[in-house]
Amino acid sequence: MQPSQEFCEVTPLLIDGAVSPLSPQSPLSASFTSVLPYHKDSGILSEAEAKKAQKALADGNLLEVVFAAIETLRRVPSTRVNIAVTGDSGNGMSTFINALRGIGHEEEASAPTGVVRTTQTRASYSFSCFPDVVLWDLPGMGATSQSLEDYIVEMQFSQYDLFIIIASEQFSMNHVMLAKAIEEMGKKFYIVWTKLDMDLSTRMLTEGQLMKNIRENILENLQKTRVRKPPIFLISSLEPSWHDFPKLRDTLKEDLSDIRYHGPLQNLFHAYKEIINDKVTYLQEKIATNSFQNTPGMRDIDDLAECLKTYRLSFGVNDESLQQLARSMGKESSEYKAIMKSQDLQAVITRGWKLKCLTCRVMKMFLILLSYIPSLDALIAPYIRQEKHNRMLEGVAEDTMTVLKKVLKDFTSS
Repeated sequence: MQPSQEFCEVTPLLIDGAVSPLSPQSPLSASFTSVLPYHKDSGILSEAEAKKAQKALADGNLLEVVFAAIETLRRVPSTRVNIAVTGDSGNGMSTFINALRGIGHEEEASAPTGVVRTTQTRASYSFSCFPDVVLWDLPGMGATSQSLEDYIVEMQFSQYDLFIIIASEQFSMNHVMLAKAIEEMGKKFYIVWTKLDMDLSTRMLTEGQLMKNIRENILENLQKTRVRKPPIFLISSLEPSWHDFPKLRDTLKEDLSDIRYHGPLQNLFHAYKEIINDKVTYLQEKIATNSFQNTPGMRDIDDLAECLKTYRLSFGVNDESLQQLARSMGKESSEYKAIMKSQDLQAVITRGWKLKCLTCRVMKMFLILLSYIPSLDALIAPYIRQEKHNRMLEGVAEDTMTVLKKVLKDFTSS
């Protein structure tokens, strides 16, 4: 999905006609931008782009941040993704590869198939449905006395980004050990059961019950070695439009985007997190010195609900800004609000024990009593107020990063 053309035309919203607390006209915005350091390790962002992001975040203009990030991602060169197809010999790995590529066994570019072992060495195949993706057909396990460790080294497991473990008829210990080894490498894998048509033709169970039994058997065997639950697809390689095959293609498309953009996205997230943390630190310093009291939107610094609205506006995650962002991305604003934890004061209070304690009835009574002792009140009350604001500020900053991550991940997977 591409952002709509109105994306770059949207300007930050103002509440009740007031100047945004971190707009260019605000002293807070100007001073914040001037003290920000440039992080040379921001990776994917140039110095000019990093400073532009700093300025946009200072202004609470999340739209501009997202738009700039998308433009940066569009410049990322396409990265080749290597997918290994492995399993026991005779499980139909080559047949599956041809089905996934959408070609027949008789075509010249197809992987060789047969009733006997046909893949003697690993072979690579292009994947026209997904440019810059290479499918690797590996010789199956179990045909020789070769150990799993030797197999992993010889088949060069370290070079693959994703593994598809093929099984049929039974989910053997070879499959389990392959899954365990791949998981220990920190790589993603699928389990694909390829001959569901044969199972259906020889079993008396209904399709639904048979598929349930196969899934449960696979999971039961994986759990014996505490392998996490992977995506499992039950298919017929002879009927690529039936059963879980369409779901497999959709999942693969999504995961390929994650793999391809993982590095650039992590660099972007790192850069933005540093900028957001700098902003939090700056605002916390102003809170500590009580110099934030004259900030527009904070008429009463002890009115936490109003102050929370100001913080959300200052980071660009207020309701109006989220609506503009969602409209520009072709989404519903509820998708972004649902993942936020600072939607209202009560949500912020209930998420952390510290703010809950600072705002409880006992603390309120304590502050009232403290007001009758001016010398103590002058020492303790500002500290408690500062802690309340710090907790709210950290929550809003976390939500800002959460929304940014969702928007950019949605873009890369569209």
